[in-house]
Amino acid sequence: MLTGVQIVFLGGDARQVEVIRKCSEMDATVSVVGFDNLKQKLQGVTRDHLTAELLAAADVLVLPVVGCDDSGNIHTQFSNEPLKLQDEHMASLRKGCKVYTGMAKPYLRSLCAQHEIKLVELLDRDEVAISNSIPTAEGALVMAIQNTDFTIHGSRCMVLGLGRTGFTMAKSLQGLGAKVKVGVRSEKDVARAEVMGWEPFLTRDLGDHVSNIDLIFNTIPTMIVTAQILSKMPLSSVIIDLASAPGGCDFRYAEKRGIKALLAPGLPGIVAPKTAGLIIAGSLVQLISDEFKTRGDGE
Repeated sequence: MLTGVQIVFLGGDARQVEVIRKCSEMDATVSVVGFDNLKQKLQGVTRDHLTAELLAAADVLVLPVVGCDDSGNIHTQFSNEPLKLQDEHMASLRKGCKVYTGMAKPYLRSLCAQHEIKLVELLDRDEVAISNSIPTAEGALVMAIQNTDFTIHGSRCMVLGLGRTGFTMAKSLQGLGAKVKVGVRSEKDVARAEVMGWEPFLTRDLGDHVSNIDLIFNTIPTMIVTAQILSKMPLSSVIIDLASAPGGCDFRYAEKRGIKALLAPGLPGIVAPKTAGLIIAGSLVQLISDEFKTRGDGE
Protein backbone atom coordinates (compact mmCIF):
# COMPACT_ATOMS: atom_id res chain seq x y z
CA MET A 1 0.00 0.00 0.00
CA LEU A 2 1.01 3.63 -0.54
CA THR A 3 -0.88 5.11 2.39
CA GLY A 4 0.46 8.55 3.28
CA VAL A 5 2.52 8.97 0.10
CA GLN A 6 1.86 12.26 -1.72
CA ILE A 7 2.08 11.76 -5.50
CA VAL A 8 1.75 14.53 -8.09
CA PHE A 9 1.18 13.66 -11.77
CA LEU A 10 1.98 16.25 -14.44
CA GLY A 11 0.35 15.61 -17.83
CA GLY A 12 0.33 12.49 -19.92
CA ASP A 13 -1.95 10.41 -22.14
CA ALA A 14 -4.36 7.51 -21.64
CA ARG A 15 -1.55 5.38 -20.20
CA GLN A 16 -1.11 7.85 -17.37
CA VAL A 17 -4.79 7.57 -16.47
CA GLU A 18 -4.26 3.89 -15.67
CA VAL A 19 -1.19 4.71 -13.57
CA ILE A 20 -3.12 7.39 -11.65
CA ARG A 21 -5.96 4.98 -10.93
CA LYS A 22 -3.58 2.32 -9.65
CA CYS A 23 -1.80 4.72 -7.30
CA SER A 24 -5.14 5.93 -5.95
CA GLU A 25 -6.31 2.34 -5.44
CA MET A 26 -3.14 1.74 -3.43
CA ASP A 27 -4.26 4.56 -1.08
CA ALA A 28 -1.71 7.20 -2.15
CA THR A 29 -2.74 10.85 -1.89
CA VAL A 30 -2.88 11.77 -5.59
CA SER A 31 -2.99 15.20 -7.27
CA VAL A 32 -3.05 15.57 -11.06
CA VAL A 33 -2.25 18.52 -13.30
CA GLY A 34 -3.19 18.70 -16.98
CA PHE A 35 -6.29 16.52 -16.88
CA ASP A 36 -9.00 19.21 -16.87
CA ASN A 37 -10.57 17.87 -20.11
CA LEU A 38 -10.62 14.25 -18.99
CA LYS A 39 -14.28 13.21 -18.86
CA GLN A 40 -13.71 10.03 -16.88
CA LYS A 41 -13.99 10.33 -13.11
CA LEU A 42 -10.76 9.74 -11.20
CA GLN A 43 -11.94 8.39 -7.87
CA GLY A 44 -10.15 9.87 -4.86
CA VAL A 45 -7.93 12.08 -7.04
CA THR A 46 -7.56 15.88 -6.79
CA ARG A 47 -7.30 17.90 -10.01
CA ASP A 48 -4.96 20.82 -9.47
CA HIS A 49 -2.80 23.49 -11.12
CA LEU A 50 0.99 23.51 -11.40
CA THR A 51 2.30 25.59 -8.49
CA ALA A 52 5.39 25.58 -6.32
CA GLU A 53 3.14 24.92 -3.31
CA LEU A 54 1.71 21.75 -4.86
CA LEU A 55 5.16 20.40 -5.68
CA ALA A 56 6.58 21.32 -2.27
CA ALA A 57 4.19 18.82 -0.67
CA ALA A 58 5.06 15.96 -3.05
CA ASP A 59 6.93 12.82 -2.08
CA VAL A 60 6.85 11.67 -5.70
CA LEU A 61 6.54 13.56 -8.99
CA VAL A 62 5.40 11.52 -12.00
CA LEU A 63 5.85 12.82 -15.55
CA PRO A 64 4.58 11.28 -18.82
CA VAL A 65 6.37 8.49 -20.66
CA VAL A 66 8.47 11.09 -22.47
CA GLY A 67 8.96 13.42 -19.52
CA CYS A 68 9.21 16.74 -21.35
CA ASP A 69 10.87 18.19 -24.41
CA ASP A 70 14.12 20.13 -24.38
CA SER A 71 12.26 23.33 -23.51
CA GLY A 72 10.43 21.79 -20.56
CA ASN A 73 7.06 21.42 -22.32
CA ILE A 74 5.04 18.49 -20.99
CA HIS A 75 2.62 16.56 -23.22
CA THR A 76 -0.95 16.96 -21.97
CA GLN A 77 -3.48 14.99 -23.99
CA PHE A 78 -6.34 15.97 -21.70
CA SER A 79 -5.79 19.73 -21.46
CA ASN A 80 -5.69 22.73 -23.76
CA GLU A 81 -3.50 24.64 -21.32
CA PRO A 82 0.28 24.51 -21.87
CA LEU A 83 2.25 22.78 -19.15
CA LYS A 84 5.92 23.62 -18.73
CA LEU A 85 8.41 22.34 -16.18
CA GLN A 86 10.85 25.07 -15.14
CA ASP A 87 13.74 25.52 -12.78
CA GLU A 88 11.55 27.11 -10.10
CA HIS A 89 9.37 24.00 -10.01
CA MET A 90 12.29 21.67 -9.42
CA ALA A 91 13.64 24.03 -6.79
CA SER A 92 10.39 23.69 -4.84
CA LEU A 93 10.64 19.89 -4.51
CA ARG A 94 11.67 18.84 -1.05
CA LYS A 95 14.74 16.76 -0.28
CA GLY A 96 14.10 13.08 -0.93
CA CYS A 97 11.39 13.63 -3.55
CA LYS A 98 11.86 11.40 -6.59
CA VAL A 99 10.91 12.12 -10.18
CA TYR A 100 9.62 9.22 -12.29
CA THR A 101 9.21 9.20 -16.06
CA GLY A 102 9.44 6.73 -18.92
CA MET A 103 12.44 8.27 -20.65
CA ALA A 104 14.12 11.62 -20.00
CA LYS A 105 15.59 14.09 -22.45
CA PRO A 106 18.70 16.15 -21.55
CA TYR A 107 16.62 19.09 -20.25
CA LEU A 108 14.96 17.01 -17.53
CA ARG A 109 18.16 15.17 -16.63
CA SER A 110 19.96 18.49 -16.27
CA LEU A 111 17.23 20.00 -14.07
CA CYS A 112 17.24 16.99 -11.75
CA ALA A 113 21.03 16.97 -11.53
CA GLN A 114 21.19 20.69 -10.73
CA HIS A 115 18.73 20.30 -7.86
CA GLU A 116 20.05 16.91 -6.71
CA ILE A 117 16.70 15.24 -7.37
CA LYS A 118 16.73 11.50 -8.03
CA LEU A 119 15.39 10.72 -11.52
CA VAL A 120 14.07 7.26 -12.37
CA GLU A 121 13.52 6.32 -16.03
CA LEU A 122 11.08 3.41 -16.04
CA LEU A 123 11.74 2.35 -19.63
CA ASP A 124 15.32 1.59 -18.62
CA ARG A 125 13.99 -1.19 -16.43
CA ASP A 126 13.69 -4.63 -18.03
CA GLU A 127 10.32 -5.48 -16.48
CA VAL A 128 8.82 -2.38 -18.13
CA ALA A 129 10.74 -2.29 -21.41
CA ILE A 130 10.34 -5.98 -22.25
CA SER A 131 6.61 -5.98 -21.46
CA ASN A 132 6.19 -2.68 -23.31
CA SER A 133 7.77 -4.16 -26.42
CA ILE A 134 4.72 -6.38 -26.92
CA PRO A 135 2.15 -3.61 -27.60
CA THR A 136 4.86 -1.83 -29.62
CA ALA A 137 5.29 -4.84 -31.89
CA GLU A 138 1.53 -5.36 -32.17
CA GLY A 139 1.04 -1.71 -33.14
CA ALA A 140 3.82 -1.91 -35.71
CA LEU A 141 2.19 -4.96 -37.28
CA VAL A 142 -1.12 -3.10 -37.51
CA MET A 143 0.64 -0.22 -39.28
CA ALA A 144 2.39 -2.63 -41.63
CA ILE A 145 -0.86 -4.33 -42.58
CA GLN A 146 -2.65 -1.00 -43.12
CA ASN A 147 0.11 0.37 -45.33
CA THR A 148 0.89 -2.58 -47.60
CA ASP A 149 -0.97 -4.60 -50.23
CA PHE A 150 0.70 -7.91 -49.39
CA THR A 151 0.65 -10.30 -46.44
CA ILE A 152 3.27 -10.33 -43.71
CA HIS A 153 3.49 -14.08 -44.31
CA GLY A 154 6.15 -14.69 -46.93
CA SER A 155 7.29 -11.07 -47.05
CA ARG A 156 10.94 -10.03 -46.74
CA CYS A 157 11.18 -8.10 -43.47
CA MET A 158 14.12 -6.41 -41.80
CA VAL A 159 14.47 -5.37 -38.16
CA LEU A 160 17.21 -2.89 -37.29
CA GLY A 161 18.44 -3.27 -33.74
CA LEU A 162 18.13 -6.29 -31.45
CA GLY A 163 17.25 -4.61 -28.18
CA ARG A 164 14.05 -5.39 -26.30
CA THR A 165 11.73 -3.97 -28.97
CA GLY A 166 13.77 -5.32 -31.88
CA PHE A 167 13.81 -8.83 -30.45
CA THR A 168 10.05 -8.90 -29.88
CA MET A 169 9.45 -7.38 -33.33
CA ALA A 170 11.58 -10.01 -35.08
CA LYS A 171 9.94 -12.82 -33.14
CA SER A 172 6.44 -11.52 -34.00
CA LEU A 173 7.28 -11.30 -37.70
CA GLN A 174 8.73 -14.78 -37.63
CA GLY A 175 5.55 -16.05 -35.98
CA LEU A 176 3.53 -14.67 -38.88
CA GLY A 177 5.69 -16.45 -41.43
CA ALA A 178 7.86 -13.56 -42.63
CA LYS A 179 11.43 -14.02 -43.84
CA VAL A 180 13.30 -12.04 -41.19
CA LYS A 181 16.65 -10.28 -41.50
CA VAL A 182 18.10 -8.57 -38.43
CA GLY A 183 20.64 -5.73 -38.48
CA VAL A 184 22.88 -5.85 -35.39
CA ARG A 185 25.98 -4.05 -34.17
CA SER A 186 27.98 -6.85 -32.54
CA GLU A 187 29.11 -10.38 -33.33
CA LYS A 188 27.42 -11.50 -30.11
CA ASP A 189 24.06 -10.42 -31.49
CA VAL A 190 24.83 -12.18 -34.78
CA ALA A 191 25.00 -15.46 -32.87
CA ARG A 192 21.85 -14.62 -30.93
CA ALA A 193 19.92 -13.94 -34.13
CA GLU A 194 21.16 -17.14 -35.77
CA VAL A 195 19.97 -19.20 -32.81
CA MET A 196 16.51 -17.64 -33.22
CA GLY A 197 16.42 -18.60 -36.90
CA TRP A 198 16.79 -15.08 -38.29
CA GLU A 199 19.29 -13.94 -40.92
CA PRO A 200 21.70 -11.52 -39.22
CA PHE A 201 24.04 -8.90 -40.67
CA LEU A 202 26.07 -6.05 -39.22
CA THR A 203 24.39 -2.66 -39.53
CA ARG A 204 27.52 -1.19 -41.11
CA ASP A 205 26.69 -3.40 -44.14
CA LEU A 206 23.04 -2.30 -44.32
CA GLY A 207 23.37 -1.05 -47.88
CA ASP A 208 24.18 -4.58 -49.06
CA HIS A 209 20.92 -6.03 -47.75
CA VAL A 210 18.08 -3.68 -48.73
CA SER A 211 17.70 -4.21 -52.48
CA ASN A 212 14.76 -6.62 -52.16
CA ILE A 213 13.26 -5.72 -48.76
CA ASP A 214 9.49 -5.31 -48.39
CA LEU A 215 9.35 -3.93 -44.84
CA ILE A 216 11.90 -2.33 -42.53
CA PHE A 217 11.21 -1.90 -38.81
CA ASN A 218 13.81 0.39 -37.28
CA THR A 219 14.44 0.55 -33.51
CA ILE A 220 17.81 2.38 -33.60
CA PRO A 221 17.46 6.04 -32.48
CA THR A 222 20.22 7.41 -34.70
CA MET A 223 20.26 8.14 -38.43
CA ILE A 224 20.73 4.73 -40.03
CA VAL A 225 18.29 4.62 -42.99
CA THR A 226 20.10 7.40 -44.83
CA ALA A 227 19.50 8.79 -48.30
CA GLN A 228 22.23 6.48 -49.56
CA ILE A 229 20.42 3.44 -48.10
CA LEU A 230 17.05 4.64 -49.40
CA SER A 231 18.45 4.99 -52.90
CA LYS A 232 19.10 1.23 -52.94
CA MET A 233 15.63 0.20 -51.74
CA PRO A 234 12.62 -0.79 -53.87
CA LEU A 235 10.06 1.99 -54.25
CA SER A 236 7.40 -0.45 -53.02
CA SER A 237 9.07 -1.00 -49.65
CA VAL A 238 7.66 0.46 -46.42
CA ILE A 239 9.63 1.72 -43.42
CA ILE A 240 8.15 1.81 -39.93
CA ASP A 241 10.42 3.71 -37.58
CA LEU A 242 9.86 2.72 -33.95
CA ALA A 243 12.75 4.73 -32.52
CA SER A 244 12.08 7.79 -30.39
CA ALA A 245 11.64 11.04 -32.37
CA PRO A 246 13.16 12.15 -34.68
CA GLY A 247 13.77 8.49 -35.53
CA GLY A 248 16.53 6.94 -37.61
CA CYS A 249 15.30 7.53 -41.16
CA ASP A 250 15.80 10.35 -43.66
CA PHE A 251 12.08 11.01 -44.04
CA ARG A 252 12.63 13.94 -46.39
CA TYR A 253 14.48 11.86 -48.95
CA ALA A 254 12.13 8.91 -48.51
CA GLU A 255 9.21 11.16 -49.46
CA LYS A 256 11.15 12.62 -52.38
CA ARG A 257 11.93 9.16 -53.71
CA GLY A 258 8.38 7.90 -53.14
CA ILE A 259 9.11 5.38 -50.41
CA LYS A 260 6.52 5.23 -47.65
CA ALA A 261 8.26 5.90 -44.31
CA LEU A 262 6.29 6.26 -41.09
CA LEU A 263 7.54 7.52 -37.73
CA ALA A 264 5.72 5.61 -35.01
CA PRO A 265 7.02 6.36 -31.50
CA GLY A 266 4.75 5.78 -28.51
CA LEU A 267 2.74 2.98 -30.13
CA PRO A 268 1.80 1.33 -26.80
CA GLY A 269 -0.05 4.48 -25.78
CA ILE A 270 -1.95 4.48 -29.08
CA VAL A 271 -2.84 0.83 -29.67
CA ALA A 272 -3.03 -0.50 -26.09
CA PRO A 273 -3.04 2.34 -23.55
CA LYS A 274 -4.69 0.26 -20.84
CA THR A 275 -2.13 -2.54 -21.06
CA ALA A 276 0.77 -0.12 -21.41
CA GLY A 277 -0.47 1.94 -18.47
CA LEU A 278 -0.82 -1.12 -16.25
CA ILE A 279 2.75 -2.19 -17.13
CA ILE A 280 4.07 1.20 -16.02
CA ALA A 281 1.80 1.29 -12.97
CA GLY A 282 3.01 -2.09 -11.72
CA SER A 283 6.64 -1.05 -11.78
CA LEU A 284 6.01 2.44 -10.39
CA VAL A 285 3.92 1.22 -7.45
CA GLN A 286 6.51 -1.42 -6.57
CA LEU A 287 9.38 1.07 -6.67
CA ILE A 288 7.54 3.64 -4.55
CA SER A 289 6.43 0.97 -2.09
CA ASP A 290 9.99 -0.34 -1.74
CA GLU A 291 11.33 3.19 -1.31
CA PHE A 292 8.97 4.11 1.51
CA LYS A 293 9.30 0.73 3.19
CA THR A 294 13.08 1.27 3.24
CA ARG A 295 12.61 4.74 4.69
CA GLY A 296 10.28 3.35 7.33
CA ASP A 297 12.70 0.57 8.29
CA GLY A 298 15.44 3.15 8.70
CA GLU A 299 13.47 5.35 11.03
